[in-house]
Amino acid sequence: MKTRKKAIIIFVIVASIFGYSQYASASQIGVIVAKSELLEQNDNESTYNLQLEFNNPSLLVLNAGKTDFVISVEDEKIGDGVLEPFVLPAMSKTMVDGVFKSDRKYSDSENTLPVKISGITKYDVFFTTLDVPFVYYPTEDQAREFIQQN
Repeated sequence: MKTRKKAIIIFVIVASIFGYSQYASASQIGVIVAKSELLEQNDNESTYNLQLEFNNPSLLVLNAGKTDFVISVEDEKIGDGVLEPFVLPAMSKTMVDGVFKSDRKYSDSENTLPVKISGITKYDVFFTTLDVPFVYYPTEDQAREFIQQN
């Protein structure tokens, strides 16, 4: 009976350590802007088609639901977007399509300010949902593609 209790306790400890390590890995998911294309532009807003590359360093296959994200410059929102639901294979990369709408033009006379893409992706893992926030700072060239600078 004591051996059985020890085995159960050891199993719970190992499962907890594994679960925590995979949660920590999942929260380190990387994202880069692979492609952006202007779809429509008028006086009030611009609509872009984006393709983002997600990198999953964990051993878990992650099913992501719809992801809403915001693009901002100096904490001022310049637009928002939506990514389609996707599956992120374990220890792998995947390309995800999305749409971004910018509701204002951004102009910066001399200095290039950092652009921030932030959002929360909901991943369905086993019997629970993980809300994994992400923040990405695109390169100046990537940012220039989807932010109009006058």
